Amino acid sequence: MRSIHRLYLAVLALWPPLSANADTIKVAVAANFAPTLNELVAEFEKSSGHIVDVSSASSGKIYAQIINGAPYHAFFSADQTTPEKLESAGKAVPGSRLTYAIGALALWSAKPDFIDAQLRILKNGQFNKIALANPKLAPYGSAAVEVLEKLDLLTATQAKWVQGENIAQAYQFVFTGNADLGFIALSQIMQKGEITGGSYWLVPADLHTPILQDAQILLPGKNSVVTQQLVEFIKSDLAKAIIQSHGYQTVDKP
Repeated sequence: MRSIHRLYLAVLALWPPLSANADTIKVAVAANFAPTLNELVAEFEKSSGHIVDVSSASSGKIYAQIINGAPYHAFFSADQTTPEKLESAGKAVPGSRLTYAIGALALWSAKPDFIDAQLRILKNGQFNKIALANPKLAPYGSAAVEVLEKLDLLTATQAKWVQGENIAQAYQFVFTGNADLGFIALSQIMQKGEITGGSYWLVPADLHTPILQDAQILLPGKNSVVTQQLVEFIKSDLAKAIIQSHGYQTVDKP
């Protein structure tokens, strides 16, 4: 905690004095990263005096919103493909993309000792439902399908799938017991580097395409100093420490 506090003081020193006229920017974020971004935004707002209005949904849904004119200044996606498509469509500032996190997938149950390293419950079909995010909209859902294919369990489990529009809904299905287990983002069950409860299996990274998550500045944020400040903050050591504490990896260079 002391090291993070020192990082915070160092970042604070980079910002100009708080302005009496705080600006507000609108940021869209993929559901898996929303809790982490909210923590990051709280630190940014304290140090800058500005306000960041955060909206979350699946990456696919946010893409549709932006294509249809949603006035977001920046977008934190759960993949790289969606930001690439937005840049190609002329909806984002060219060259503004950066990889802010590398996501991890987990198979999780709210029940302690339900999931073991041998995945016996999953392989034997001894569960009511298995939750995952819609693979057509959410990169974590697409990764879950890849994992089931690699485990040769896609056909055997498909009748028991319950799909959330995004990874947050998939988590809720498991948390409430509507699904005995589900594929979620590791970040959803990790706080300050510790698993918050239940039982889980950390999916080996070689079972799915790497979940490289990119952010970008959108056209409404092109000339926004606050948007640029937020992006620079995300690159800081303090921001990286917060991101890592939620179960993500970070990269040295965007």
